[in-house]
Amino acid sequence: MKIFLIRHGESTSDVEGRYGGHYDDHLTGKGRSQSEKVAKKLADEHIEVIFSSPFHRAKETSEILAKEWKCPVKISEGMKERDRYAHLTGMKKSAAAKKHSEHVARLKDYQDAVDGGEDYGPFKERVIGTFEHLSSLHHNRIAIVCHGGPIGCIIREILGMGESKYIGKCAFFEIEKNGKFRLVSMENAELKK
Repeated sequence: MKIFLIRHGESTSDVEGRYGGHYDDHLTGKGRSQSEKVAKKLADEHIEVIFSSPFHRAKETSEILAKEWKCPVKISEGMKERDRYAHLTGMKKSAAAKKHSEHVARLKDYQDAVDGGEDYGPFKERVIGTFEHLSSLHHNRIAIVCHGGPIGCIIREILGMGESKYIGKCAFFEIEKNGKFRLVSMENAELKK
């Protein structure tokens, strides 16, 4: 089985410098173009179904991919981004740094969250459980379109490859499942040495 793990394209919160998480923004024109490029690049992979996070930026990316690949999109609640920002969600990062500097400082550690945000433990359980479930379905090739948080968690916790240094917009990871999971290739991403 092959799994293509894909990050959504550029969204409005990226351009506006806002905290994402559960902020439900849309793709920009550049984000749509990035999605179209990935759709064409992976067109010969014969992906059977796309499982998408429920947020607009992921769904819009998935719809662009599905149009090229002629396959269905199914929503997967378990692959949504982590809600670690709580009251900072959607806030401009520059404003948050001035008004809530003590909360912003906590975000330097990926395991930490702002008070009221989603702790790493439950998030990790949600992502691992969802990924294992989706990879156990009777498909040969699937795509999962989600966010940097779940992708980083899968790289760290399932693939055991440590931390990601960079996961670009529309980055993708080709993962093979043959008893266990193995990273075959990645594009527009880099792992820490």
